[in-house]
Amino acid sequence: MAAHLTALVVLPSGLWRIALVLGHPAGYTEAGFEPFTTVEAKVWMLTLSVVCELAALLTIGLVRPWGEVVPRWIPLLGGRRVRPLAAVVPAAVGAAVLTLIWANVPWWWTYPHEDMTATGNLVVGILYQPLFLWGPLTAAVTFSYYRRHRPVRPG
Repeated sequence: MAAHLTALVVLPSGLWRIALVLGHPAGYTEAGFEPFTTVEAKVWMLTLSVVCELAALLTIGLVRPWGEVVPRWIPLLGGRRVRPLAAVVPAAVGAAVLTLIWANVPWWWTYPHEDMTATGNLVVGILYQPLFLWGPLTAAVTFSYYRRHRPVRPG
């Protein structure tokens, strides 16, 4: 369940960024929204949204068969068993990095956001709050994967 929840906690912020890409100010003042109207900004926000969601979806691999055996359709590696540390190490590093990146999100409202409307500041803060859970959920799923796949010690 935690693996699936991981994909869901990333979704609200991604949908908000997609609204910006589609031209909706999504809580910004007119002047604050201006930097988001360039092609470069739109490509960045769309790419960020897709990459974040795909990264979150990778967590599901820690609870599904494709986290144990590489899917056959993947060239050169398909059908091979996944070495547990090949999944655990990147997932643990990712969990630690995500925890650090999103650690300050609960204090969103204590930071100034002059480029946003009061309602926008409230809504965006709410949409970003779930990201605080991304790292810890990934860590929990990673630890569970490790426990299920660790070598059995004799004795």
